[in-house]
Amino acid sequence: MRIAVVTWSRRKVGGIETYLDLTLPLLAERGHEIALWHEKDVPANRDLIWLPGNAKEWCVGDLGAGGALRNLREWKPDLIYSHGLIESELEAAIPEIAPAVFFLHQYHGTCISGGKTWKWPRVTPCDRQFGWPCILHYYPHRCGGWHPLTMLEMFASQSRRLDALRGYRALATHTEHMRKEYIQHGFESERVFKIPFPVRNFSEGDASYPASIVSDSEPSKLLFLGRMDYLKGGTVLIEAVRAASAQLGRPLSLTFGGDGPERQTWEAAAAEVGTTNPDVDISFTGWVESSELSRVYSDADLLVLPSLWPEPFGMVGIEAGCFGLPSVAFDVGGISEWLHDGRNGRLAPADPPSATGLAEAIVDCLRDRSEYQRLSEGAHEVAQHFTPSRHIDALTDLFNQTAAK
Repeated sequence: MRIAVVTWSRRKVGGIETYLDLTLPLLAERGHEIALWHEKDVPANRDLIWLPGNAKEWCVGDLGAGGALRNLREWKPDLIYSHGLIESELEAAIPEIAPAVFFLHQYHGTCISGGKTWKWPRVTPCDRQFGWPCILHYYPHRCGGWHPLTMLEMFASQSRRLDALRGYRALATHTEHMRKEYIQHGFESERVFKIPFPVRNFSEGDASYPASIVSDSEPSKLLFLGRMDYLKGGTVLIEAVRAASAQLGRPLSLTFGGDGPERQTWEAAAAEVGTTNPDVDISFTGWVESSELSRVYSDADLLVLPSLWPEPFGMVGIEAGCFGLPSVAFDVGGISEWLHDGRNGRLAPADPPSATGLAEAIVDCLRDRSEYQRLSEGAHEVAQHFTPSRHIDALTDLFNQTAAK
């Protein structure tokens, strides 16, 4: 099958591009002819997404929208596999060229800000259907920024995105939570598919599994990996680690890997906790490159995802599980579809999410060495369900169904 993959950047900027870098070689191995259609080739300091040596490639930044669309049309793909573009007008034009599947990595067209979360009077995941009443809730619930023109522009953009999705023959996503989100927005259930998501097993052949066994004599090592913004819950995690250390009666260390707009705020909060709690050590490493992930996971005892917003999936938890690393997270969004409370970690209550609830979940994982070992084994076992081969099997079935319609 001739498959054109559509995405915004040629570079491995985030999770979407990392997913494509993993998936495209596997599609090529199955005998599919691959091409890449993208808007930009930025940032220049990031690695390129893998492509076969003979693959066609078109960039809107080089050819202009008209030229890039014309080249895609002339290539005559059997199917288009889309992952979101900056320009919603281009998203609407793509399914006019060939049968198209859109993978929903996030809340595409169903929220003004994209966060699906009310921040006031308390942080609460939003389950509203997107529409003009969202404008009335935007300011009272502090859903995003304060500029009214920006709000209206984002509302219009998300409306166009939702309309554009209706031109795609099939929508795919990684959790039942996300599938229900789009069925709620009027998409027929038979057009929205949940398929098992692939996670690269960085630990393959690594003798470091299982994860290090927690010890009463050494600090247990907690890990956060991700973008540092308000809804990722960094300040809640810092307070939770302080409380968990006190409950356990032993030192804890926490490593923040990543970067983002809240980093300075989190660093200040960590410094304040550190001055009054000598048993808590918090460090910030900055962005972690893919080549460093094996070392980072192997050096940790517990992954913590303190996200306050309804995470569509939470791939980092599965990656950590490949190393036998249990996870702790609030029970939001699609998290519970891979984090099974008491099997591969602990779910903290999310109504509302609190540092106290998160601390109790951390303590439950680390209090007893035999319990920790059981959770570690469960984490490794659960991670094996998210193999690239399972994903490609399901994806190929979906492509065949879509192209045949």
